[in-house]
This record gives sequence, structure tokens and C-alpha cells, in this order.
Amino acid sequence: MAKIIAITNQKGGVGKTTTAVNIAASLGAAKRRILLIDFDPQGNATMGSGVSKYDLKLSSKDVLFSTATASEALQKTELGYDLLPANSELTAAEIKILQIDQREYLLQRALSELREEYDFIFIDCPPALNILTVNALIASDSVLIPIQCEYYALEGLAGLLQTIEQLKRTVNPQLKIEGLLRTMYDGRNRLTSEVSAHLVQNFADTVYNTIIPRNVRLAEAPSHGLPVLLYDKNSPGSIAYLALAGEIVRRNELISQEVKLIKPQESAT
Repeated sequence: MAKIIAITNQKGGVGKTTTAVNIAASLGAAKRRILLIDFDPQGNATMGSGVSKYDLKLSSKDVLFSTATASEALQKTELGYDLLPANSELTAAEIKILQIDQREYLLQRALSELREEYDFIFIDCPPALNILTVNALIASDSVLIPIQCEYYALEGLAGLLQTIEQLKRTVNPQLKIEGLLRTMYDGRNRLTSEVSAHLVQNFADTVYNTIIPRNVRLAEAPSHGLPVLLYDKNSPGSIAYLALAGEIVRRNELISQEVKLIKPQESAT
């Protein structure tokens, strides 16, 4: 059964979509079955996957309103993962969603048919705490938070963690932090190093060991509709996301082993 991970940060420009596309491709290269859901009206993950957001016949908007199933709307790519694309129609959908009962659970219901088909499902969320992001967080098992190591990022992180905790208390008690990912990292910058150290000190094992560097090839790849792994596999950005994929797999395998050890004890009691 797929683990569903929302990739989100209320602050824009932190490498959220870059992370979504490249971790999907990196895990796909590791022979995992991956679905990437573009849930941002900007459609950047769609374009970054080589799919034109202007020519979509079906999108994540149709899945939300049940005018198409998730299986019908997703597209097979040659990038190592499947894609559920999006475009600006999601913006108008936000208004319509507000008129629907149990509107927070639309995505969760839509994805139920796909959980057996994949190992991981990643949701690229909009850079805002709106009804789309809430839908994504309720549908997810965990949250991956990309963070650029600067002062304002810490303020945004505090607000996001409060939101996640509130959703955990009220509507999704299983929701966890998958990890904090330091992105666009430049170790020559003193503030960057200080913020990074602060994150490690305060969030310990929640912070991924992998750091995504500021990298020209990583920035260029979306304009070619490719993950950096297929654009320049030897670039520092590509190597970093492959390392992150390995770290995500190891963490989840360790969790699975711990669960298996706990269950016999529970049954014995």
C-alpha cells in the first residue's frame, strides 16, 4: 500500500516543486512505483514533468469533482513515475469546493483506489494554506517540508507545524512529519549555516541528513521538462536527490521493521 506524502511549505520559492519532481524521479529510478500529484494551480510540477498544462483533457481538478477517476486522469511518463497533472483550473475549483459538504475529504476519497498501485504517492501542494492544501494534508500519511535556510523560513515553519498539529488533533490523527529538507543550500553563507544548525538542534532526527545544494543544473532542468536526474545525472543536484531517495527508503524500511516488532508484543498482551 502506498505511503502518501504531502510536500508543502506555506512560503514560496523554497524548492517545493523541484523536490516533488526530483524525488519522484529518483525513487522511480530506484524501481519504486511512484505517483506524483500536481495539486498546485500553477502547474509547475506538470510542466517540469514534460507535460503541457495548457493541453490537459483531464486533471486533478476533475478527480476532485469526480468527473473522472484518478486512474483515468493520471498520465504515464517516461521519467520513472506517473503524473496526475494540474493547471489553473484548480484556482476556480477552490471556490466551488467551498460549496461542497465534507469538502476537506475530496482528495482522500479520490486516492483510495490508487493506494494499492504504488509504493509512494507525492502531492505537490500550493504555497498557501488553502482548501487544496488542507485536502492534501488530510489525504496524506506524512508531510515533507522543504526549507531554505534563511531567517524567514523559520517563522513560516512554526506556522506550518502548528497547522499540522491542529489537523492531527481534529481530522487526521495519523499525520506525521516525514522530514525537514534543507534546500537551495549555500554553505558559504554564514546565515545559511546558522539556520541549518538551528534546525538540526531543534528538530534532530526529523531533519534529513541530505542537503540539496543551490545548483545551476537543478534550476535549468524544469525548462527542459525534465528532472535533473535525466538532464544531468552527474550534477550535484542530481546526486543530492538520489541520496535523499535512499534516505527516505531507509527511514521507511526502518519504520516498517519497528512496526513488525511491536505487533507480536501487542498480540501477546
